[in-house]
Amino acid sequence: MDRIESATSPQVLRQVNARRVFEHAWRAGAFTATDAMAATGLTRSTVIGVCDELLRQGWLEELDDARSVGAYTKGRPARRYALRERAAVVVGVDAGYDHVSATVADLRGAPLGRHGVVIPAPGPGRVERLADADQRRSLARVAVRGALADAGVDPAEVLAITVAVPAPVDRDGASPAEDWFWSITNPGYAEVFDGEARLVTVENDANLAAIAEGSTPEGGGRDVDSYIALIVGEGMGAGLMIDGRLVRGRRGGAGELRFLEHVEGVGSPEGLALLARRWAVEAIRAGLPAGSALGRVDPATLVESDIGDAAGAGDTVAVAIIDRLADRLARICFVLGDLLDVDRIIISGAAAESLPSMVDRAAAILDASDDPTAPELRTSRLGERCVTAGAIEHALALVREHALDLAPTTRGAA
Repeated sequence: MDRIESATSPQVLRQVNARRVFEHAWRAGAFTATDAMAATGLTRSTVIGVCDELLRQGWLEELDDARSVGAYTKGRPARRYALRERAAVVVGVDAGYDHVSATVADLRGAPLGRHGVVIPAPGPGRVERLADADQRRSLARVAVRGALADAGVDPAEVLAITVAVPAPVDRDGASPAEDWFWSITNPGYAEVFDGEARLVTVENDANLAAIAEGSTPEGGGRDVDSYIALIVGEGMGAGLMIDGRLVRGRRGGAGELRFLEHVEGVGSPEGLALLARRWAVEAIRAGLPAGSALGRVDPATLVESDIGDAAGAGDTVAVAIIDRLADRLARICFVLGDLLDVDRIIISGAAAESLPSMVDRAAAILDASDDPTAPELRTSRLGERCVTAGAIEHALALVREHALDLAPTTRGAA
């Protein structure tokens, strides 16, 4: 008899055994009782009993037996089980400052449906482009309902929703009140979706990007223990994965970069996409030489990729802007490397997508330095998917943790 089985009360024992088998089912594909016995150390009768209970609850499905798939030829064919991927669905919401998108995924993380909404942008500046709290809450609901419709999923099947916001978030899903920007970009999403799912959480977008970089197949943090996911867009935020653990801080603000106000050559935590547009508009309005590629761009509609295109065409002003941005990014990475001694910094966000040469030039500055704490710098291969991927992974982790405590009727079980 297993040591755990002999030393634990029957009720606790059943919970422990169910958890062990469920964890195996979550990690594995199709499996037999023999497979689960080898993975968990439990007896055959215990494994079969647990699998029967998980089948009843709807977490597992029974597949064709081993003989029918050519995996068993003698004696009684072994029963085969698998996690029922549609026992429930999760929703990851990327509630950025200028957009809201929602993605529905099954229990393996496979996307089933998506819907995105652009937040109206009446002006080019950061402040002017911010919708009010009521509008953001309404658009978040629209995005989630649209994603469920796209997936053909009944809302009753949703077990977990994770919302990503560009603000520090405490364990209750609230952001500190002292910054008006945070109160607008996190306008009470936990309350918005209360009742829409059993498990609703709000988390910082950079933290979720860090989770994605360490958990998804394309993630840039899978082969190192300590890294930073740095989002560079309209603002800047960092998700800190140190020694394999996400560091959040007392109020969720460990990755906020306000200290950059005191860093020479940086001076603020303003986002690189925002600065790229600002510097380009200033240059255009100051007057550029005839034939300048950047000078042909309308400053009212200028986007970051216009600067990259102009630099690619040899426009000296555009090249200087990218060099200025790269120097700023490199300085930020040097400071973060000194503070946290990380292996790697992974860049994502609007500026990384539209100005890849900026990241390449910053990486060259780091590589050429003799600073032993200088981290490796690379662009995220997840691109704009990094925050959503992290939100889905976070929601799935909650399901995995709490699944056995939830009533079957909450999952639309068959």
